[in-house]
Amino acid sequence: MMRLSPGFAINPCFRSNTFVNSQKSTSLSVQIGSRRRNFSRIGSESGDGVAFDAVAYESERLSLDAVAMEDMAETAKKELESDPDSDPKAWKWVIRKKMWDIMEARNYAMSPRPVHHRIPNFVGASAAARKLAELDAFRTATVVKVNPDSPQKQIRFLTLSGDKKLLTPQPRLRTGFFSVLESDLLKPETIVEACTSVGVAKYGRAIGLDEKIKVDLIVIGSVAVNPQTGARLGKGEGFAELEYGMLRYMGAIDDSTPVVTTVHDCQLVDDIPLEKLAIHDVPVDIICTPTRVIFTNTPIPKPQGIYWDKLSPEKLRQIRILRELKKRLEKNTGRKLPTGPSEKLPPTAERKRRT
Repeated sequence: MMRLSPGFAINPCFRSNTFVNSQKSTSLSVQIGSRRRNFSRIGSESGDGVAFDAVAYESERLSLDAVAMEDMAETAKKELESDPDSDPKAWKWVIRKKMWDIMEARNYAMSPRPVHHRIPNFVGASAAARKLAELDAFRTATVVKVNPDSPQKQIRFLTLSGDKKLLTPQPRLRTGFFSVLESDLLKPETIVEACTSVGVAKYGRAIGLDEKIKVDLIVIGSVAVNPQTGARLGKGEGFAELEYGMLRYMGAIDDSTPVVTTVHDCQLVDDIPLEKLAIHDVPVDIICTPTRVIFTNTPIPKPQGIYWDKLSPEKLRQIRILRELKKRLEKNTGRKLPTGPSEKLPPTAERKRRT
C-alpha cells in the first residue's frame, strides 16, 4: 500500500476480481481566442462542400493545446502549494500529481507522454475496453457517450463496430458541443479513423442543445477513482462535469444512466474524501480495469445540471455552448443566473507533434 498523502492511499493490486494574472494572461487569452475562431472555420468547412483539411485541423488543434501550456508550471505550482484550508481544490491536485508521477515512473503510461495534465493513456487500455464491452449496460446500449481521450479510443471503436451510435464531445468544447457518429453511415475502412479527433470532425454530425437523443451509457476518463465509493478525479478542467450537466439539461440522461470509467489498476485510489467533493463532481457506477470489473454502488448523488454559481467567468468565456445555454435560460426565466468566482484555469496538455 502506497501513501499518496496523509489520508490518501492507492493499492496497485486489489485482490478481488469484482467489487460490488497579468498582461501575459490577457495576451494568452487573445491568442487562444483568435486560434479558436480559425479552428472553428477549419472544422466547419467539410459541411460546406469544401474538402475537409485534416492536416490543418489537427495542426490547429495541437497548437491550441500547446498555447495554454505557457502557464502550466506556474499554475501547477500554485495549486500544489495552496493551503488546503483556504483552497478547496488543493487536495485533488496532490492526488493527480502523485498518480501522474507514479504512472510515469513505473511505465504504466503509453503515448502521449508525459501523462501529466491528461487523462492517462494506460498500459492495458484495450483490455479494459474489452471488459467494458462485456457489460450488459454496453451490450444493450443504443447510444454511448464516450470521452475523446486516448485510453478510451478502443471503446469508441467497439461502439461503432458494434452498430451503436457514438456521442463524443468536440475537443474541449471549442467549436461546439457534441458530435454523433453512426456506424451505418461509415464505411468499414473509415471506422478506425472515425475514433480519432480528426475522424470525429470529418465524419461526425454536430448536434446542439435542442437535439432529441437518449444516451444509454456514459463513459468518462479518470486520473484516479475510488472503487469503494465511485468518487472520481479527472484531469482538472471540469469538462466531464459540464458535458454531464448539459446532457441533463437536454433530457438525454437521468440518475439511472450508468457512468463507467476505464483505468489502470494503479489508478484505484483509497479514501477520496466524500465530504470534500463538489456538488458537480460526477461519480462512477462501474470501473473497468485490465483485470477486473468493479461495481461501486456509489452513494454519491449525481449532478442535476449546470451549477452556474460554481462556473467561473473564465470558463464561461472559454466555452461558447455554455454561453448559449446560459443566455437561453436567462431569456426563458427572465432572471439573471449567478456566476461563480474567478479562477485561473488549470493547465492543458502539451502535445508534441509527430515528426
